[in-house]
Amino acid sequence: MANAPLTVIALNCSLKASDTPSSTDVLLGQVLAELTGQGVTAAGEVVRVARLNIKPGVTSDEGEGDDWPALRSRILAADILLLGTPIWMGQPSSVCKRVLERMDAFLDETDDAGRMVSFGKVAAVCVVGNEDGAHHVCAELFQALNDVGFTLPATAGTYWVGEAMGSTDYRDLPETPEQVATANAMLARNAAHLAGLLKSAQYPGEPD
Repeated sequence: MANAPLTVIALNCSLKASDTPSSTDVLLGQVLAELTGQGVTAAGEVVRVARLNIKPGVTSDEGEGDDWPALRSRILAADILLLGTPIWMGQPSSVCKRVLERMDAFLDETDDAGRMVSFGKVAAVCVVGNEDGAHHVCAELFQALNDVGFTLPATAGTYWVGEAMGSTDYRDLPETPEQVATANAMLARNAAHLAGLLKSAQYPGEPD
């Protein structure tokens, strides 16, 4: 229903599978708080993808023991996907890339009007790291998410990077930098606004 509350699912693509809060957790939590302020409901807790058995492949089900089908269902049930990743070697984490590779299947999973299963869903990204490269990582994620059918709002990414070769993590900061807080709030406003529009008016399909 168009008037149903908007929902968001957040994926933490840290390489760490432990319960220890990561810097990616912190940034995701801040953006989720902003989304809550926009009336968006979190679809469960932040998912630490490294704890799951997401098998390699480009289909929606890679067989016995694959945790992707259940996660895929949760992603598609939400109106907004918030994808969080640390920067490693100037790149999105391998866990994040695995998620994107599995969503490649959306390209062939279309309805009778040729719309991918992800059409009408909004995506945004959160990036943290101690090296430069946030713009590069955002660009990679934006392209991939758009390729597999997600819609990106204006200012669809927020990020923080520390000093090159430094030892301070985002989670260690005594307070959120003003620029990051501003970006978090803008991302949340725009994502919620766009998700509401798409929920009430789906993309047109292919003509008969």
